[in-house]
Amino acid sequence: MNAKVRLYVDHPLGEGQTVPLSREQAHYLFGVMRLGMGDGVALFNGRDGEWQAEVAEAGKRGGTLACTVQSAPLRLPPDLWLLFAPIKKTRTDFIVEKAAEMGAARILPVQTDHTNSERIRQDRLQAHAVEAAEQCGGTWVPEVADLTRLDRLLSDWPEDRQLMFCDEALAGGSSALPDAFAKTDPRPWAILIGPEGGFSEAERTRLAAMEQAHAVALGPRILRADTAAVAALTLWQRQLGDWG
Repeated sequence: MNAKVRLYVDHPLGEGQTVPLSREQAHYLFGVMRLGMGDGVALFNGRDGEWQAEVAEAGKRGGTLACTVQSAPLRLPPDLWLLFAPIKKTRTDFIVEKAAEMGAARILPVQTDHTNSERIRQDRLQAHAVEAAEQCGGTWVPEVADLTRLDRLLSDWPEDRQLMFCDEALAGGSSALPDAFAKTDPRPWAILIGPEGGFSEAERTRLAAMEQAHAVALGPRILRADTAAVAALTLWQRQLGDWG
């Protein structure tokens, strides 16, 4: 049975386990995707890997899926956080989606001195992370945290977590990675992407004083925030992550 749909569910998965569907999930499976009794669905919940299931009950307002066999184990992403300053709505959505696809374990919107947006819809961004995981074949969904002030986050920064500080002021300079990016380094990491207006001098000074922070240039040109997020995630994953 080859499932043509992947679905994230907040429910235990296992052999013989039945999974109830919400009204929204039932509408998507039976109204949009036109699945019927016996059709296959791939399920994951971020804990039990991916399971093949089939439609046991189908209705307009609900339904039930029955798990049959595990098709993939739980694949945890690297211990990597992405910190970014929210920008325009669609571009913020893009950052969250790409971070989920590219293997960020946690996504943290931060309010910097030059951040234009003062609020986010955390629930909507979390839904985008779920959709991205469904599309890319992941078995893990990163948490999208609520908006937090950068200075407050840095005040409680974990001692063992390194921070890749993507500083647009370094554009055009050397793009060589610091020694901290050795492939054998097993420590937790985070990536920090600034706002459209760049980091303030106070923020740069604070980051420069952090032993865990490593300023990095993302090539010879200043990148848009959404482009910078993808570039930084690619650079980190290739050097320290699970890409090879």
